[in-house]
Amino acid sequence: MIKEANPPFNLKGWRGEDQLLDDPRWRGYGVPRVSNANYAWILHMISKLDVTHGIAGFLLANGALNDPDDYEIRKQLLLNDKVEAIIVLPRDMFYTTDISVTLWIVNMNKKAGTVNKRQVRDRRGEVLFMDLRRWDQNVEEIVIDKGKKKKKTVLTPAQIADVKKVYDAWQSVDTTLYADVPEFCQSVKILKKDKVHAEDISIEDKDFSLAPSKYIEFIDHDLDIDYAQEMARIQNEMRLLMVSEELSQSMLKDAFRGIGYGID
Repeated sequence: MIKEANPPFNLKGWRGEDQLLDDPRWRGYGVPRVSNANYAWILHMISKLDVTHGIAGFLLANGALNDPDDYEIRKQLLLNDKVEAIIVLPRDMFYTTDISVTLWIVNMNKKAGTVNKRQVRDRRGEVLFMDLRRWDQNVEEIVIDKGKKKKKTVLTPAQIADVKKVYDAWQSVDTTLYADVPEFCQSVKILKKDKVHAEDISIEDKDFSLAPSKYIEFIDHDLDIDYAQEMARIQNEMRLLMVSEELSQSMLKDAFRGIGYGID
């Protein structure tokens, strides 16, 4: 059973201070706070999934990935191994907000088995992170309320296929199909004790944050710059700019001198 949802982001006052304190949906996690319903939505959706093979995909504001006020629930979700993938989307994909949001995929069964006629490996203790924020080149103009127009980022069919390909490869029993890609995707162990190499970063190492930027490798593109060549270019531009400035000043002085008001 697969469920999809796009609940309201950061909903405040969704319950009274003394309401739903003993709700069975929160059992084992704690009561979600009144001031933000993000984790109430997560626990609500998990409570509706088949306990043996339920899967849900839903969108939330990026703040839910690392909000300290939801730390205990987020930590327990990870310890209970409910989170399978976190995919950060590009900005400007929605009509009503321009913020980047996150697609969460939770899975009640990350064990090895057969899913949609595919053989999948045991992914327990792992989370796949993907960052699509640089995929913002495909922009379409849409008409919204009262004829107003808005530019919106739209993922192309090829891009969607690429995401599915990475996700399927990460799940596959054929481990040669998936590889971490800098600035794009990273498979991360949840607990320190499960790390393959001492230098690897686990989610526990980052205090159970789900922000992909804490795990996906960042490339310092400044290292590719030929500094000597770049500084020579800037030096030449500044030299030309200063020559032009001196010429302009000389012409201005001559103009004032010509009308009898020297400014030397």
